[in-house]
Amino acid sequence: MNKYIFAVFLLGVFTFSKAQNTSYWQQQADYEMEIDMDVKNFQYKGKQKLTYTNNSPDTLQVVFYHLYLNAFQPGSEMDARLQSITDPDRRMVINKGTKENPIYESRIASLKPNEIGYIHVKSLTQNGESVSHKTEGTILKVNLKNPILPNSKVIFDMEFEAQVPVMIRRTGRNSRDGVAISMAQWYPKIAAYDYRGWHPTEYIAREFYGVWGNFDVKITIDKNYILGGSGVLQNNNEIGFGYENEGVKVPKAKGKTKTWHFIAKNVHDFTWVADMEFKHDKVALKDGKVFHFLYKKYDENWRKMQPELVKVFDFFNEVIGKYPWEQYSFIQGGDGGMEYAMCTLVAGGEKYESVLGTSIHELAHAWFQHLLATDESAYAWMDEGFTSFIEDLAMHSIISPDSKGNPFQNSYASYYELVKSGLEEPATTHADRFDKNFSYSVMAYGKGLLFLTQLGYIMGEQNVIKSLQKFYKDFAFKNPTPNDFIRTAEKVSGMQLQWFLNEFIGTTHTADYAIESVKPKGNKTEITLRRIGRLPLPVDLFVIEKSEKIHYYHIPLRMTFGSKENPYKSYQQHILSSWGWGNMTYTFEVDLPMQEVKSIIVDPTNISVDINKENNIFNN
Repeated sequence: MNKYIFAVFLLGVFTFSKAQNTSYWQQQADYEMEIDMDVKNFQYKGKQKLTYTNNSPDTLQVVFYHLYLNAFQPGSEMDARLQSITDPDRRMVINKGTKENPIYESRIASLKPNEIGYIHVKSLTQNGESVSHKTEGTILKVNLKNPILPNSKVIFDMEFEAQVPVMIRRTGRNSRDGVAISMAQWYPKIAAYDYRGWHPTEYIAREFYGVWGNFDVKITIDKNYILGGSGVLQNNNEIGFGYENEGVKVPKAKGKTKTWHFIAKNVHDFTWVADMEFKHDKVALKDGKVFHFLYKKYDENWRKMQPELVKVFDFFNEVIGKYPWEQYSFIQGGDGGMEYAMCTLVAGGEKYESVLGTSIHELAHAWFQHLLATDESAYAWMDEGFTSFIEDLAMHSIISPDSKGNPFQNSYASYYELVKSGLEEPATTHADRFDKNFSYSVMAYGKGLLFLTQLGYIMGEQNVIKSLQKFYKDFAFKNPTPNDFIRTAEKVSGMQLQWFLNEFIGTTHTADYAIESVKPKGNKTEITLRRIGRLPLPVDLFVIEKSEKIHYYHIPLRMTFGSKENPYKSYQQHILSSWGWGNMTYTFEVDLPMQEVKSIIVDPTNISVDINKENNIFNN
């Protein structure tokens, strides 16, 4: 009975027709950038040409850009947040107290002028005419001289100067691994505009929301540096990248610099990393695709994980959908692990299990964020939760195929801890607004994952995988919302599920079903269950005879207007009448004398998030 049944997730790719939603639209932002990096002072100058297509039905009077690097300045909102939150990100603070009585001080607060980050916009034109603009924190507001009409394009030309900050969060110089430059969130990036309007969100170290587009980026830098990141290198013959182990003579640069030319098509971000001591491995994948690995420390572990990541990549392709771009890069950089377009930055590697697990998680983000580009700030639970779900499936099925038990047990444990703490906030809370990092982390990673396991408990685990596959097929290269996914699940399952999205994500209601009484009734046994928690769920129940024979009963939840297929193929499924949420109790009879009943168990495989397992069991 303890055997977990998620093996049914390992299904082939299902085919579905495209969703026909003629009212859907999304903006387009195409960048051409030329960057000149001075590696001595970590300052750079940039020229940016942005072709912005307004596919919305709205006339735009203003536009907004993100200037993320401005967060790394004393007095910024990110700095202030670090000083006010009780459990700050340990990478971003210094503990001036003790382990038992910590006194945290923001690292940003003590940055010197040559250590801060900034982006200064020097000039900006709209179709060749200068426009007024104002920088407030990490946001640039542009007052347009001429409005951008629906279904029209506009060209913004910008010149800017910037400085790479000391490594504090995600981006920066001289990381703990000694990587010289990690260039994430480094360029003026137009803010997202969708059916809700503009999203000029101040950067406080959380998540992102980008606009789909194409990037043509030229980076001029000291000739001794090796670069990797988003996009495909266009001038390999000049640079010699990838020729190290192919017996090809690497061309020598004329002068002191080289210009690296990258193109990334149909992405919503661009990231790059540079260092003089990078080692570079290429691994050929199926369909002509390539993995790139760039690292400078912990060589053995970075090489050891490469074949494992190839197997995981194939697994994701099969379970979710085909990765569309021609390459993916794993780069040692940043301050932990963070996903970017066509690449990830991963810090460390001293501990093999850690660097492998982080790399698998970030690779999974290629699907859930960089192909299905949800608004991470508003729906972090979709981004991190769905990613964690397929990560755990891969770890359980590919990396540790002999492991037993529930592959998602850590998420269950963290969720129960959060509920017990009383600190849970609704998952609809904006990512920056959580009172504690602990609450945010469990909500995004743990509860987001459990959203899918609970859907499996409601509509069947096979239908969860089918829903993920259809979701990918219908919404890749778009900006889907939670409603898009729950409607996809409804189409796959034939059930009504909007209530579950509202309850599990929009509230902190918990599930608790109890066996209230078991009574003899002639040659039958009468069982009464009680709903104690406010979160509604269907009920799986085993009645076990003293002879060890098992009878499986399923009580559908009335508001789903349906029931799942039998998940316990070894036992006959007895589907009882549905249970309405308004009814606190539910009574039914089984054709078995009570003296022959050994035990009764609600949710025998512990898939549901019932917070009190003790009242789920009756022993006779």
